[in-house]
Amino acid sequence: MRNGKLSIQGLKINYRAVGEKHPFLILHGWGGSSESWKAVMEELSKRGFFLICPDLPGFGTSETPSCPWSLKDYVGFVSGFVSSLKMEKFILLGHSFGGAIAILFSVFFPEKVESLILVGPSGLKREKGIKTKVILSFSKIAKKIPLPSKIKNKLQKLFYAIFLRGRDYPEARGPMRETLKNALETDLENQLSKIKCKTLIIWGKRDKIIPLKYGFLMKEKIKNSKLEVLPYQGHSPHLENPAKLSQIIARFITATPGRQKY
Repeated sequence: MRNGKLSIQGLKINYRAVGEKHPFLILHGWGGSSESWKAVMEELSKRGFFLICPDLPGFGTSETPSCPWSLKDYVGFVSGFVSSLKMEKFILLGHSFGGAIAILFSVFFPEKVESLILVGPSGLKREKGIKTKVILSFSKIAKKIPLPSKIKNKLQKLFYAIFLRGRDYPEARGPMRETLKNALETDLENQLSKIKCKTLIIWGKRDKIIPLKYGFLMKEKIKNSKLEVLPYQGHSPHLENPAKLSQIIARFITATPGRQKY
C-alpha cells in the first residue's frame, strides 16, 4: 500500500492506494480517514481491484477548508480528485458521511460510477425521538435560567450526544463544526430515485448511529438496489469485521452482469 499526495482546490490531500486493474474509490465517514479502511482495501486488492481512498478535506492528514463546506462542495472535491488521477469510470463506495457524498456524486456524475456501494450512509433526515424533543425543549429553557457554567456544559454535551450523533459535533473544530451542521441538515431522499447504477446497500443491524430503518427506506427509493443486513455488526463493519464486509462487496461486484470475474 502506498501513500500519495495531491493538491485539489488549493488543499493538500493525502490518499492511500493499493492493488491494480479495476479502479475502486472509497469515501470514508465523518471522523474517519483512509487509515480506517486499510484492512478492507488490502482484502479487496487481492481480488484484482485498484483501491483508492483519500483523506477527505478536514480529516486524516489532509488540509481543512478555510470555510464551512456543503455536501456539494465535497462532491466537487471528489470530481477534482478523480480527474487528477485520470479515473474515468470506477466502483464507488461511501460509508456514513462518505455515503451521502457518494449518493450525490452518483446523481451528478452518473457516467463516472460503474456501481455504487453504500455502507450505513447518512443523507436522510432523522426523526426527532421523544428524548431528543425533551432535551431540545430543556436546552431552550436552560438558556433563560442562570446556571453555573459547569452545569450548562454538561447539558450541552447531553444534547449533542442525543441530537448531534455522539462526540462528532463537540469534537469538531473551526469550519468543520459548521460543515457537520450542513451535512446533518441535508436531506437527500428526493435524490435517491435519480441513482441509475446498480447499488448495494450494506447496513449493520446493530447500528445505533443510523438505524436500519433508513436502510429499508433507501432500498425502496433506489430502484436497482439490494439491501444486505449484517446481523452482528454496528455502524462500522469495515472495522468490526473487514473480512466479512470485503466478501460481501466482492460477491456483489462479481455478480454484476457482464463483469469479468476477478
